[in-house]
Amino acid sequence: MAVRGRYVGGFLVFSALITGAAVYYLQVYGYYHAVEATAPAAEIRLTAIETGAPEPILAEDFQGIDADSSPLRYRGCFRTPMSLALLTETFTVYDKATPLNAPGWFSCFDAARIGTDLETGGAVAFLSEHDIHPGVDRVVAIYPDGRAYAWQQLNDEAGK
Repeated sequence: MAVRGRYVGGFLVFSALITGAAVYYLQVYGYYHAVEATAPAAEIRLTAIETGAPEPILAEDFQGIDADSSPLRYRGCFRTPMSLALLTETFTVYDKATPLNAPGWFSCFDAARIGTDLETGGAVAFLSEHDIHPGVDRVVAIYPDGRAYAWQQLNDEAGK
């Protein structure tokens, strides 16, 4: 009887380890896919103050990831040659920007650093597109030197 208990216990521990590894892999790697620089999701747009409509901006060296499992998994890193002065005069500033963490393997996107820089004025957040998915806005943070980062976050209409 004791031998069977060890086999059952060993099987349960082994099953738990396999399940944990599978869940970890799926959350960190499995659902993500690269966004090609030529894909529609790679086109960076900001919402114009004058028209209220998203308009494309110049973007270079785009790297991005996304997942079909959630609209909040989109992340992008790029550079823009446009000046921050021009951008703030032309496009809508986004006051409630909260960068969401990216998987550790997507090293160009550091949500903690971007968030701190937004709070201290080292970067400015812009509304890219309101309700890109229902209840979700795309936000772009731009630094004075042209570094820029994009992500999607819940807006005030989420859950209504």
